[in-house]
Amino acid sequence: MNPEQLKGRSLLTWKDYTAEEIRYLLELSKEVKQQKKRGQIHQRFVGKTLALIFEKRSTRTRCAFETAFGEEGGHPVFLSTQDIQLGAKESVEDTARVLGRMFDAIEFRGFKQETVEKLAAYSGVPVYNGLTDQFHPTQALADIMTLEEAFGTSTGKKLCFVGDGRNNVARSLMIICSKLGIHFTVVTPKSLYPDQALQEICHQFGTESKAKLEITDDLHAVQGSDAIYTDVWVSMGEESQREERIGLLKAYQVNQTLMKKTGRGDTIFLHCLPAVKGEEVTQDVIDGSQSRAWDQAENRKHTVKAIMLATIK
Repeated sequence: MNPEQLKGRSLLTWKDYTAEEIRYLLELSKEVKQQKKRGQIHQRFVGKTLALIFEKRSTRTRCAFETAFGEEGGHPVFLSTQDIQLGAKESVEDTARVLGRMFDAIEFRGFKQETVEKLAAYSGVPVYNGLTDQFHPTQALADIMTLEEAFGTSTGKKLCFVGDGRNNVARSLMIICSKLGIHFTVVTPKSLYPDQALQEICHQFGTESKAKLEITDDLHAVQGSDAIYTDVWVSMGEESQREERIGLLKAYQVNQTLMKKTGRGDTIFLHCLPAVKGEEVTQDVIDGSQSRAWDQAENRKHTVKAIMLATIK
């Protein structure tokens, strides 16, 4: 693969990237992590600027983008909806045109996938999806990096997501796993199955990569899993559905009993954070020896840096 083919590219969803391109970004992520561990200082973004647009609050996404860009000598600018006119007195298209003339790249974290797509279409610079209601691609790359750090490879491994099968993390994992040949199982109530259109697309990707995709409400499907993954039961913007969601998902809590259902002692636990301990996961699991949640959090930074290094001209 020619790395130059990534220059100027946006990252809105992994559907738009080939397995070879994703693999390149993973290897670059590991390289920049080692550079950081060795104390090497590079200034590859000197004279560059990055706009960070946040409709939703954030810990890991904001810190990952700000520190990754700043460490390389670039200047990140945080913009909340209280700071700019995005979609209020000014259209998304016009905001994109203006920011594209002032910044070298744009990150967006918010509600509608349509917004990040418009930013990419009208800005003329790389745009990164830092989370929308539909997708969370930067998180998924850090997840696969963490899986590979634990097992040396991800190809042929079984990653099982237990919880709300429609959420942005589950959907993004489904795409990236089907691209990379990782067997992906979603264990969720039938009413929370991911949409059929996405399932069909991922089945097509999986045919090429030999990845198996399974959607089920049966908890026994975790058997043989290399990793068990969960996320909060109530996503941002869905707070009014909290009681209903807890009722639906309480049987899908990741606890020691569920971890033992894998039949393996080396299964790792993954969580994109923040976690509601005692709901989707018990404290003894997320804080226990099988948890890699904190490695995931750190890897958000290294993967974000790799994505920006590969795409910013």
